[in-house]
Amino acid sequence: MAETTSGGPRAPAGERPTVLVLRALGLGDLLAAVPALRGVRRAFPGHQTVLAAPAALSPAVRAAGVVDRHFRTADNGRRVPSLAHWRGSPPALAIDLHGNGPESHDTLAALSPGRLLSFARPEPDHPAPPRWEPGEHERERWCRFLSAYGMPADPGNLRIAPPHQPSPAPGAVVMHPGADSGARRWPVNRYAAVAARIRAAGHRVVVVGGPSEKDLCQALADRAELPAGDVLGGTLAFDELSALIAGAALFLSGDTGPAHLAYAHGTPSVTLFGPVSPHLWGPPPVREHVALWCSGPPGDPHAPEPDPLLLRLGADRVLDTALAQLDRCGSAERGGAP
Repeated sequence: MAETTSGGPRAPAGERPTVLVLRALGLGDLLAAVPALRGVRRAFPGHQTVLAAPAALSPAVRAAGVVDRHFRTADNGRRVPSLAHWRGSPPALAIDLHGNGPESHDTLAALSPGRLLSFARPEPDHPAPPRWEPGEHERERWCRFLSAYGMPADPGNLRIAPPHQPSPAPGAVVMHPGADSGARRWPVNRYAAVAARIRAAGHRVVVVGGPSEKDLCQALADRAELPAGDVLGGTLAFDELSALIAGAALFLSGDTGPAHLAYAHGTPSVTLFGPVSPHLWGPPPVREHVALWCSGPPGDPHAPEPDPLLLRLGADRVLDTALAQLDRCGSAERGGAP
């Protein structure tokens, strides 16, 4: 068993102490947390930084390169997963980047860490514990949280290196019509109208999606009359998708995990927002990225039907924005992570 001191559990001699971070959510959530995870790792260079995240995210965790080890959890939706399979010494430090509720805090507390940092139950002796602010951007929220505990983190430090493998469609305009919920899924006939006109302007258009979105991708391709070889829905492993997005001329989608991959690679993008505002989950404010949004009362991000704010985005506006982005960023040189 680990030795203990007044500061809490300590790793046995010869074993690096552990910082365990809980962020067991989706791909977009992982990539939005990259700046914060970099801040944690930088603050504890002598520790092993471990991320508790779903097993399905293993390729993305590896590609991000911001932790030493991935502690795989169940693919549990957005619910807090069990950490009962943790083995070895209690973490020297546990950090709750999962949310602001007591459940994630208590799940980490069950491991008896030396210290535990969370929004739900701030350390009682902290002179100015950080408070949850509902209207704060996700990247800025967690960087502010860590900075309050002496771990500076830059929300702009979100870039990751592209994979070494080549893109299956270099220089293409990549469209991702899917989303986890219908509320964030722009109508496929509008995507198809935009795709057809971008193709008519001389650009190759490739359609991607997850394994459950093959039919959606095929419907877009059929309506836009895209070649069969440009329909990649459900066929790409993570590294292939990452290479495709990193090498794209433009990435067009709703507010999805792959959109965050475009932000991470610095790929020019147009992201369609609704019902959630880009002020909460949008791209960094740089020329490569445009967030389209019709302001109004936020809706239910988990609703089954497209949100009214999203439906207010017409195909003409999206097309004009996409073509402008291609003109603006087409000649710019883009590399990997700085």
